[in-house]
Amino acid sequence: MCDGKNGFEKTKHNFPYKWTLKDAVFTKDKGKVFSCFACGGGSTMGYKLAGFDVLGCNEIDPKMIEAYKANHNPKYAYLEPIQTFKLRTDLPDELYNLDILDGSPPCSSFSMAGNREKDWGKEKIFREGQELQVLDTLFFDFIDLAKKLQPKVVIAENVKGLLLGEAKNYVREIYREFDFAGYYVQHWLLDASKMGVPQKRERVFFIAMRKDLAEPFLYNADMFTVVPKLELTFKEPEIKFGEYRTKVGKDYSHTERGKLMQHRIKTDKCMNDINQRLYNKNSGFNAMIWHDEDVCSTVTAGETNWRYFDGMACSDEDYILTGNIDLEIIEDAIRGLINQNNGDKIDKIILACTHYPLVKKYLAKYADNIDFIDSGSAIAKRLIDLLKLENNKNNSVLSSAFSTGANDAKFFDAAKKWGFKEFKTI
Repeated sequence: MCDGKNGFEKTKHNFPYKWTLKDAVFTKDKGKVFSCFACGGGSTMGYKLAGFDVLGCNEIDPKMIEAYKANHNPKYAYLEPIQTFKLRTDLPDELYNLDILDGSPPCSSFSMAGNREKDWGKEKIFREGQELQVLDTLFFDFIDLAKKLQPKVVIAENVKGLLLGEAKNYVREIYREFDFAGYYVQHWLLDASKMGVPQKRERVFFIAMRKDLAEPFLYNADMFTVVPKLELTFKEPEIKFGEYRTKVGKDYSHTERGKLMQHRIKTDKCMNDINQRLYNKNSGFNAMIWHDEDVCSTVTAGETNWRYFDGMACSDEDYILTGNIDLEIIEDAIRGLINQNNGDKIDKIILACTHYPLVKKYLAKYADNIDFIDSGSAIAKRLIDLLKLENNKNNSVLSSAFSTGANDAKFFDAAKKWGFKEFKTI
């Protein structure tokens, strides 16, 4: 439950977004579920909290399936591409008697942030499993599996971009394939902020019901219209950023965008709004400005987001509480190292840049059996030696100290002990 620490009233929810495993009750009385493209098991946790018994998963990434096993201890776990999994002839009888088959086929081909139409039909290296494949056909492989297993219900999730532009033709094909597989299907565009999640995140959900079970109350007016339309309504109150943001953000006032934030006004929603007003140029669309009275937007990978309240960058805790830490950049960087020639021989990585130690624990997440060496202490020792050498050689010390960080005063106090006389923030 939100604590209203920034002066906002607590938001009351039927299902509070802050919970722990000790609060959970897993009844397993609602039916049997199997999860495809399961990753670490986020959707599985949702099904378990709703009272379903999740039998297992299919996943392509070895690290993700190990995380899934640690999180959920599945009865069945298949590490392989869905293209081969759907052809298996040795699946247990339980999987042919499912209540729900769940899956979130990879969606980068339709993402609003990708190349979209330019990349459709191209083979790509799939980041999670490094498999060369056509990503925009994986949804149809998933439907093939549904046709084979014949679960009562199929639920699939994908990005909003699937409903836009030429991608609508894929939606029509999805409907056709579900029809051929023996299912009535409907879809909804749902927003996580209406479900008790502290960020705006729109996703398309397809729900398909096996025709022999649905025909008592559903029929197709045409292939793309199921009557009556099932209603999915969520009335959870929105969680405003001001309810949970930290008191102090990251001080990036020395940066170009940090200086731009000093000119912010109430109507600014992203950094581009400031650039347009001051300089009449387009820049910084993805650098969002979060207002206390608003719900946070979905964060774009690689961008810093800003707090209107104090003009500072969002803190790590701000990201964590919105569920908006995007680790894709970190994972891609690590995989780029270990997947190169002889990358499997790497046993140590030196964090040579000053900011890398700040994400050391996240780097380690994707690099088993690799030691990360923080060079900060070695650099500090070398700097001390050089300062001593300079002092002895010239009988004086360097006169000016420069800082780019948030704790200038503490740094300058320390610099005084070494004899620095001028102090500048750059």
